Amino acid sequence: MGGETTTGGTTQGTTMAGSATVQVYSHDSLGDILVDAEGMTLYMFESDTKGTGASTCSGSCAGAWPPLVASDPTAGQGVTADLTTFERGDGDTQVAANGWPLYGYAGDENPGDANGQGVDGFGAEWYVLGPDGTPKEGNEMTTTTTSGGGGATTTTSSGGGGYGGGDY
Repeated sequence: MGGETTTGGTTQGTTMAGSATVQVYSHDSLGDILVDAEGMTLYMFESDTKGTGASTCSGSCAGAWPPLVASDPTAGQGVTADLTTFERGDGDTQVAANGWPLYGYAGDENPGDANGQGVDGFGAEWYVLGPDGTPKEGNEMTTTTTSGGGGATTTTSSGGGGYGGGDY
């Protein structure tokens, strides 16, 4: 993975009395994405509504997609998203970027992993965000299927990243 992250003091899924640093990581295939202080990828959940200050992910969902919680988020170098907080149903204070609540993913083991990109789980899809807090939808896997005989080839590619305007 090409990129650097700085270190800070927050742990996903646990309440911190102080700050959480949201940083930019340069991912090989997704470009610049938001990560936490340890370099772990942050995601948004399409089931959430941008800007409402509410999360639709709790219980077993929050176990698989732990919310980034802290009382005082800090934007690292290159982060242009507006970082805010809101109170979750469980009383924790969750961090949001550009209005999207932020989550980690239990399937990411190492800094820079983005195994949750495009995952459809708990009723909607999950996406990484760019430094401005815009979801990078469409950077899922590319698959190619070739059928025999007629030589027909079907290629499915979901590249391009980012919503094209609108209210996202």
